[in-house]
Amino acid sequence: MIAYIEPYFLDNDAEAASAVTAAGKSTDGVSESLNIQGEIVCGGAATDMAARDFGGMNCVKPLAVVRPVGPEDIAGAVKAALSSDKLTVAARGNGHSINGQAMAEGGLVVDMSTTAENHFEVGYISGGDATAFVDVSGGALWENVLKRCVSEYGLAPRSWTDYLGLTVGGTLSNAGVSGQAFRYGPQTSNVTELDVVTGNGDVVTCSEIENSELFFSVLGGLGQFGIITRARVLLQPAPDMVRWIRVVYTEFDEFTQDAEWLVSQKNESSFDYVEGFVFVNSDDPVNGWPTVPLHPDHEFDPTRLPQSSGSVLYCLELGLHYRDSDSNSTVDKRVERLIGRLRFNEGLRFEVDLPYVDFLLRVKRSEEIAKEIGTWETPHPWLNLFVSKRDIGDFNRTVFKELLKNGVNGPMLVYPLLRSRWDDRTSVVIPEGEIFYIVALLRFVPPCAIGSSVDKMVAQNQEIVHWCVKNGIDFKLYLPHYKSQEEWIRHFGNQWSRFVDRKSMFDPMAILSPGQKIFNRSP
Repeated sequence: MIAYIEPYFLDNDAEAASAVTAAGKSTDGVSESLNIQGEIVCGGAATDMAARDFGGMNCVKPLAVVRPVGPEDIAGAVKAALSSDKLTVAARGNGHSINGQAMAEGGLVVDMSTTAENHFEVGYISGGDATAFVDVSGGALWENVLKRCVSEYGLAPRSWTDYLGLTVGGTLSNAGVSGQAFRYGPQTSNVTELDVVTGNGDVVTCSEIENSELFFSVLGGLGQFGIITRARVLLQPAPDMVRWIRVVYTEFDEFTQDAEWLVSQKNESSFDYVEGFVFVNSDDPVNGWPTVPLHPDHEFDPTRLPQSSGSVLYCLELGLHYRDSDSNSTVDKRVERLIGRLRFNEGLRFEVDLPYVDFLLRVKRSEEIAKEIGTWETPHPWLNLFVSKRDIGDFNRTVFKELLKNGVNGPMLVYPLLRSRWDDRTSVVIPEGEIFYIVALLRFVPPCAIGSSVDKMVAQNQEIVHWCVKNGIDFKLYLPHYKSQEEWIRHFGNQWSRFVDRKSMFDPMAILSPGQKIFNRSP
């Protein structure tokens, strides 16, 4: 649910200025604890940036921004908060949260970008299969991890997000989902070891074997149990190229059945990437037919649609990896063998071949365009949900075909995931059943429509969530944000007590990630 954080500021700027001086010394007893090698910045552009995020709907002023050199500095910030009555600490990666999750009202925001280059080392897990891994900083951007792993080692992580301008620690604190997750699971299922600074101010190495409770708590833990400073990420040989394909459906049942069949096949019997989205059955350049073709020379021919087509249509998006050494005929045969079973609309198939890195960075071009037209800096009232297979049909009939029949001024993603690829020991909660769907409503607001448009979008998001609750839809918010603990208890369900127990172990004073609004700071 989209929820606003009520802004809270210190009584006046003079109070904030006296709390932390330019030398990083405070007058409220914090200075003795805040002994770090990095920088402490109070006021100016740094705190202005930390007061905002990509969502653009919240403005919460921190007391100061900490720019750490390494984990000991982060631990120092946490210990300083522990020695105070009300200070909190939030880790900020690239600022891509939507609802103020990485903000700290009157607290300390840790700028993880200053640690981005602290770790980068490729190694191999001992054993017969010699599985490769890379140790990277929690503050590293995934796009930089990709480029370096591929260019220097010919290797790449197995599981991604669609947009790679996100930090490693940020996505691992949520889940990290894209079109590879049906095969390898989310990014949280593709790490074997972490270094974490806990809410107790301890720097701890953890894994499935060592300090395992902390390891699984932090993965998908919404920043509630620790700040990830290093992650050991599994790697695989990187392909050279990707055949990127989009096919269009008019019937949701056929779209979902084909998608579910693809994600349920063994590796060699499916594509390497499977996603999907909903679009408006019109020539709307932002929400309709023009959003489907993959190349400027491709055209969407609406005469290929049956007259019975509804208000929205569906697109299955696929990717097949291959090597430069593979002949075109070999790739074509593999594609036709897989796509021949699918029941998409004839004549509405689009495909291009891209280098692997370019494919994974495909959203980068969308970012550049959004910055050019001004929609990257405007608010983004996004809504992300996991919906059970049992209820996705009802969701389509009410939400996609009625509430959102005119689109959301951005992508409306929907595609299946497999529960068996997720580890239920992590803190992530998902719907029941082996197959469930991710739904992502990625709204962009034109600069000329800021104001009432944002309020309407937020209200529509709330309407969707309320409809799900009222009608017993088995769903969970992804990248969740709620206003009340009652809502958080409903979100976690029978995992709530485990979540509370983990909080009492690793952050008993509720120092970390106050922007999530799950727990109140203990004095």
